[in-house]
Amino acid sequence: MSEIMLALPGLSPVNGKALSARFDGGALTSDAGLLAVREVERRLDVAGRLANGIDDPRDPTRTVHSVADILRFRMLLIAAGYEDGIDANALRADPVFKLALERLPGERDLCSQSTISRLENLPDGRMLLRLARAMIGLYCASFAQVPKRITLDIDDTFDAVHGGQQLRLFNAHHDDYGFQPIVVFDGNGRFVAAVLRPAKRPKGREIAAHLRRLIREIRRHWPRVEILLRGDSHYCAPEVLDFCRAKGVDFVLGLASNANLRRRTATLEQSTIARVDQNSATKVRRFKEFHDAAASWSRVERIIARVEAGPQGCDTRYIVTNLTRGSGKALYEKLYCARGQAENHIKAWKSHLAADRTSCTSAAANQLRLFLHAGAYWLMWTLRAALPARSPWRHAQFDTLRLRLIKIAARVVELKTRIAIHLPTACPAAPLIRLLLERLPRMAPS
Repeated sequence: MSEIMLALPGLSPVNGKALSARFDGGALTSDAGLLAVREVERRLDVAGRLANGIDDPRDPTRTVHSVADILRFRMLLIAAGYEDGIDANALRADPVFKLALERLPGERDLCSQSTISRLENLPDGRMLLRLARAMIGLYCASFAQVPKRITLDIDDTFDAVHGGQQLRLFNAHHDDYGFQPIVVFDGNGRFVAAVLRPAKRPKGREIAAHLRRLIREIRRHWPRVEILLRGDSHYCAPEVLDFCRAKGVDFVLGLASNANLRRRTATLEQSTIARVDQNSATKVRRFKEFHDAAASWSRVERIIARVEAGPQGCDTRYIVTNLTRGSGKALYEKLYCARGQAENHIKAWKSHLAADRTSCTSAAANQLRLFLHAGAYWLMWTLRAALPARSPWRHAQFDTLRLRLIKIAARVVELKTRIAIHLPTACPAAPLIRLLLERLPRMAPS
């Protein structure tokens, strides 16, 4: 007798009645909520957009799994919490994953891990550029109408690696080998771009080259859109400032402290500390504006200093901007500090969707993985964005959404004319799932 048909041992009786448990439930799934994610993917067509950028060398007459199906399966696995390709071997026969890829439960199983690995190692540089354009196209298509102005938050994140991957580099700050990809989100958390690179601080020429490709592609879709760029002091390089000026891009960037800036704010710092001492205030925050330029800059720029004094001492931060309107206080507190949300977006992409699973040997394969995890991010972000604006779920983390909306057991029964999916009667997220599916049809297909 098969082991899965045997009763599980060691279960204690309940009120004198013996417990008998076997793995004989039939076509069951642990991820029934993927049905909602499937509806999102059908509208966004993330897999289809990426598949159009990949040249498939296989014989069409002998191809069982299309490139789009392989990518779609992989992104659904990531969204459901199965971040490793080898998870496909255990889930390729799962009835809900099959339904999500337009296959009936009784039809051929989905692709295996080896098929996924071959695809991940397929793209070359030209294909990756097409995939990057496809991701920007997906971003632009996510708007119901062309926006007048967008905000782009650029940042980088450390990705530790363990092996001999191409582009890996030792980073002294993190005391480890890894990558340091540059990622871009917009002000509302939409994913825009990701570039794999060594684990070192990006230089101005590299950042400007990345921005040049990014802005050019966005304006190919929206020629007249106004763009605001936000970033920390890593991105305040002369090449970046000159590029933004030349291309009509507004910027608000952090600025590292130096002797000249400290001399400019020394008087304000002293008076702020004195005000705290005189009034026994917990904290006092003040601002100062002036125009100045580093020796490497091509012109003077508007610089805003934020001085904050309290019991722990005095802290001064600087930002540089080409915006002429707005007070220094408003630009710093309401505009620049809002870029802190980009850290949460990176966390969602990297931690909740495991975007740091860059364990392939080739850099091209790892770059493709960044795109796959970005695709999974789009599925989860769109799922969350479909919920009511005042709902607490609108701000839930992706791992919370996965636990409540995707990880739901169900029995799948294939009948002659329909497929019946039996969900738990006591499912706590039943009202939320019903509301979500009611709202998804209102989303405009891409």
